[in-house]
Amino acid sequence: MASSRVRGATLGSPGDELETARAVRGLFAAITPRYDLLNHVLSLGADILWRREAARALAGTLEQPEALVLDLCCGTGDLAIALSTHGRATVRGADFCHPMLRRAEAKAAARDLRLKFVEADALQLPFADSSLDAVATAFGFRNLANYARGLREIRRVLKPGGSLAILEFSHVRWPLFDLLFRFYFRHVLPKLGDWISGVPGPYRYLRDSVKVFPDQEALAALMKDEGFAEVGYRNLTGGIAALHTGKKSESL
Repeated sequence: MASSRVRGATLGSPGDELETARAVRGLFAAITPRYDLLNHVLSLGADILWRREAARALAGTLEQPEALVLDLCCGTGDLAIALSTHGRATVRGADFCHPMLRRAEAKAAARDLRLKFVEADALQLPFADSSLDAVATAFGFRNLANYARGLREIRRVLKPGGSLAILEFSHVRWPLFDLLFRFYFRHVLPKLGDWISGVPGPYRYLRDSVKVFPDQEALAALMKDEGFAEVGYRNLTGGIAALHTGKKSESL
């Protein structure tokens, strides 16, 4: 089990949140041009299906035209686009990597979607207390400099009873598949990622960050510790990814 004591992303200088944030921002800025291609190729297209599952988990909220839903750490906007096509709610995206946001805006415009994106740090969101009906994040939570602070900030901006969905790489639960996946993830994916992106290093970080990220039970426990109720998770593709869900307590 990955330790629930892991504080945040291991990039940069672990323990120095500002340095970690700068390192994460720089890494994703460098791979923006081929980020979408890499996601689809390296996951064999499964990332598209996983994002749809995250959107379905918030279907009740997304169907409400007055609801406001945030795609946190939105990257190039794929989850925001999935959320916006699964209902009538207003969807916003937030990320602190400027090149990623510009790419997200271009993709939304090409689909004639009225999505708005804001450049913001996930640990200091520019939203009022109790202002959002739901927050979703796909493969971005793992890169936060401080996981507990990230959850507290999400809880702050959610309305009482508001929903959280975290889609993130996790720990494979099928023994034989786990052996095959670990070989691919440790030896093939980093080299393939470096070759396609033309940037050495980012996909070695992906491998290393997933290895130390809290596993399914540890992340669920952390969500509960930070004040979320009705916490649960569902493994996707045998646990390569997991979809964690929870709600802000009505009393908070």
